[in-house]
Amino acid sequence: MPAPAAPGRRVPLHTEEFAADPHGAYARMRAEFGPLVPVELAPGVPATLVIGYAQALRILNDPQRFPADPRVWQRDVPDDCPVKPMMEWRPNALRSSGAEHHRYRGANTASLDRVNQHQLRATVEQVAAETIGAFSPTGHADLLTQYAWPIAFRVLNEMLGCPPEIGQRVAAGMAAIFEGVDAAAGNLLLGQALRDLTSGKREAPGADITSWLIGHPAELTDEEMDHQLVTLYGAGIEPTTNLITNTLRLLLTDDRFSGDLHAGSLSVRDALDELLFTDPPMASYCVSYPPRTVDVEGVLLPAHQPVVICMSAANNDPAIGAAPTRRVGNRAHLAWSNGPHACPAKSHAYLIAETALVHLLDALPEMDLAVPAEELTWRPGPWHRALTALPVTFPPVPAPPAASPS
Repeated sequence: MPAPAAPGRRVPLHTEEFAADPHGAYARMRAEFGPLVPVELAPGVPATLVIGYAQALRILNDPQRFPADPRVWQRDVPDDCPVKPMMEWRPNALRSSGAEHHRYRGANTASLDRVNQHQLRATVEQVAAETIGAFSPTGHADLLTQYAWPIAFRVLNEMLGCPPEIGQRVAAGMAAIFEGVDAAAGNLLLGQALRDLTSGKREAPGADITSWLIGHPAELTDEEMDHQLVTLYGAGIEPTTNLITNTLRLLLTDDRFSGDLHAGSLSVRDALDELLFTDPPMASYCVSYPPRTVDVEGVLLPAHQPVVICMSAANNDPAIGAAPTRRVGNRAHLAWSNGPHACPAKSHAYLIAETALVHLLDALPEMDLAVPAEELTWRPGPWHRALTALPVTFPPVPAPPAASPS
């Protein structure tokens, strides 16, 4: 007989203890529960966490039994639930299936595909140079707040054609949603900012993703535009910031990579590939909501209860046999998800991160952590793998002299 999916004990994913050592937690989960783990996303919010690679791959490619529509689930979830804004229904590809999913994803993919990769790389290089120039004379920096976040934020705003003032409101709203602190207020702030962006682009379109979405044959309404932009900002700021920051941590702390900063062997691309495999910036997400009870390998998953894919644990599943030392150059990971909801902007995110990393290492090749690696701390939350800070020191680089008036 199938085992029940919800034994009395659930593993909380929202604690500081879990954030401090998720891989230890995954190992304990695997030993106690196997590939399907009863968890708590927030106090009183039960879910199943999928930590097996094979099981994750099957679920991600089975939208009939595991659709992404949460509308039945969210009926009984209060608005102040800290994870609700990251999970609730929105008219976008991430939270739709069937014809609606096809329509929304088609509009997003077509608009993203119009981004010129050479121009994008040039934008990242320009933003990187300006950002580094602001702190390089000091000899120290927090690379999370002073480099990775400004890169992700400014480059995405450029791609979307978003004015700085609206972008600041978007960033504040997204931060509240990801942190789960006053998430409902963050959701409102974000919604109004995105409505203002859409309104401005309807009046004065440009060569940017927002304008291309508006002009797509899908004829997206203002409400639908809001939610396409929510998805793009959600995928573009926080995960990209964490991808850059976490890869920098790997480069600075792993002997195989830190040597490269001082004439070693492995490259930035190697570090990115390993980071995406072993410790992806979105550790868990890809939420689905089975409309009826599903038997998965003898475990009953309840109808309408969230099923969350843990990309980090699945990538490191001992059953797939890839030792960490063999993951350099291996891209068979789930960091970008898989199946019909796989990330359509992975090439953009990879280009942004790689360009930002290379530019920083070229500009400041003698960087070192300002604190012992074990003193770095991680932000709690069920979704992200996110440092609180990444402080570094380096020989100060004098600012270039101001141009003389002609």
